[in-house]
Amino acid sequence: MNNDVSVPLRVVLDDADLALELVPETEGPGAVEAPVRWAHVSELRDPAPYLLGSEVLLTAGVNLPAARAEVDEYVRRLREAGVTALGFGITPTVHDELPPRLRHACARHRLPLLVAAPSTPFLAISRAVAMALEEARHREQHRVTEAWEALTRSAAGGLREVARGLARRLSGWVALAGPDDQPVVEDGAPRPWPPEIREMLARLRSGTGIRSATTELPDGTVVVGQPVYPQATAAHLLVVGRAARFSAADRSIAAAGAALLGLAANAGTEAARLGAVTTALLTGEAAEDPLAGMFTADAYRVVAGVRARTAPSGTDPEAEHGWLRAALGTPLVRLESHRFTAVAPSAPGAAAVDDLESHGWLVVAAAPRPAHRLAEARGEVALLLERARVLGTAVTEVGEDLADLVSRDAGEGFAERMLAPLSARGDQAALVPTLRTWLACHGRWDRAAAALGVHRNSVRHRIGQVERALGVDLADPDVRMRLWFALRWSE
Repeated sequence: MNNDVSVPLRVVLDDADLALELVPETEGPGAVEAPVRWAHVSELRDPAPYLLGSEVLLTAGVNLPAARAEVDEYVRRLREAGVTALGFGITPTVHDELPPRLRHACARHRLPLLVAAPSTPFLAISRAVAMALEEARHREQHRVTEAWEALTRSAAGGLREVARGLARRLSGWVALAGPDDQPVVEDGAPRPWPPEIREMLARLRSGTGIRSATTELPDGTVVVGQPVYPQATAAHLLVVGRAARFSAADRSIAAAGAALLGLAANAGTEAARLGAVTTALLTGEAAEDPLAGMFTADAYRVVAGVRARTAPSGTDPEAEHGWLRAALGTPLVRLESHRFTAVAPSAPGAAAVDDLESHGWLVVAAAPRPAHRLAEARGEVALLLERARVLGTAVTEVGEDLADLVSRDAGEGFAERMLAPLSARGDQAALVPTLRTWLACHGRWDRAAAALGVHRNSVRHRIGQVERALGVDLADPDVRMRLWFALRWSE
């Protein structure tokens, strides 16, 4: 459950089926707009240590103290624990009416007190809150998806359109700060930067990894900053400010906007480089290594993805391609109906993987390689995709790639010798995929059978044929390791 999702207390009060009464003298300023994230029943004398905050705490007063001072302490502790409201259920076997001592304590500490009639069970209140939270969760997800799509479309208009669209979606102001901390583009941002923002930018530039920072201006404006996503070392920083605090949905929208702004900021340079290389190749004027100017880093990753589920009908391929570029942090993305392939400076981080999975993509990343050797990743990517399908999860960190320590010719020769007995068989088309899937499943018969769409006995029979053909014992981990690398090199 996303703990950041909440509904205002008024949603609970406005539910006619619950018929809850708010005791007037317990209502403080803004009380009905306070967030509710749970509804919880407790008859403990002191439930405060077990609360998370923003609850509607429900009690029938079973253990309510008789002394006013103890009741006052009970309410004070709830207030300090961050309870949004206290719900008291009139239960004739316990209390025929609202105890005055509880009423006075809640009024004194400004803890909203809700009174439920005997006809309203606590289960109905808990269920109503849960349903309201689920509806709010769906609205937030829809808002995020809609914002991502709108921002992706706005990217065609360049930096200013993305900044304007992001500011509108977040109901605030937006700026993209360049390497010198000066805005490259902005929409409504304060000029010059207040000291608080300058300090925040300095903190961001001194950190490492995926990160963000928050500060507050003297006028109450909340400001959030982060590097353009997902490259934490990027020179450009997104700065967003507004009067209200940022929810998880707001931060997700800001992250998508940061990615698009980062891409748009570099689009001119990238387009110029791509155009120059393409022109040189077409006209025969290319240098010995025409891509040298395009790929200046020591190593790159081939990132690929397959659809874990069918794309929704009406999905705009152009918008999907733009979104993938933003999520992966690279313009080098090839999108087909069921898969994509990209070249990126680094593998997507955990947040990007989550975003990709939420859009129905199962993603893998090959080991880092110099640009001129990226074609060698083709076989590795195919095996990683098969492994990801079997496991049902992304595979983006493969560690040190032992295959890179062996020359391509030597590896292919080893694979040919190792798998030759299978190649000579007429049923090789079934045995090789079965072996590859079985190894990817760590020798688990049921999982391999499910991945192949056959009965587990068929898998056992085929693996037995592989053992006899190769003259090996697949229970030996060294044998399995050699076969795995042989399958990789055979690609």
